[in-house]
Amino acid sequence: MSAIIKSEMISRRKALSLMGLAAAFGLAAAPTVLTVSDAEAQTTAAPTAAAPTAAAPTAGMERRHGRRAARHERRQERRMARTERRQERRMARTERRQVRRTGTAAGTGTTTGAATTTGTGK
Repeated sequence: MSAIIKSEMISRRKALSLMGLAAAFGLAAAPTVLTVSDAEAQTTAAPTAAAPTAAAPTAGMERRHGRRAARHERRQERRMARTERRQERRMARTERRQVRRTGTAAGTGTTTGAATTTGTGK
């Protein structure tokens, strides 16, 4: 009885090699099976239906382009306003710095420090 059991036993190495061979055969056979198809080629009627939409823009495309143009314009206006605000801040900062250093603002005339008080004058 031990002779029958030993002859039916299979090692792990042999089992893995059989599984590898089965996988390789499956991968090799899969493209062959998949390439055989009963599908027919497409007719030329389908591409001609798409041609008029590319030549003449539809109302939806025109709306989309209009929205896009408006969006670009708003974005450009925001950028310009941001740049102007930034320049105004820089100019104001420069004038304040000038006043602190020299006591006169650039282009605004002379000012004296007498108008500024830090204590409680009685």
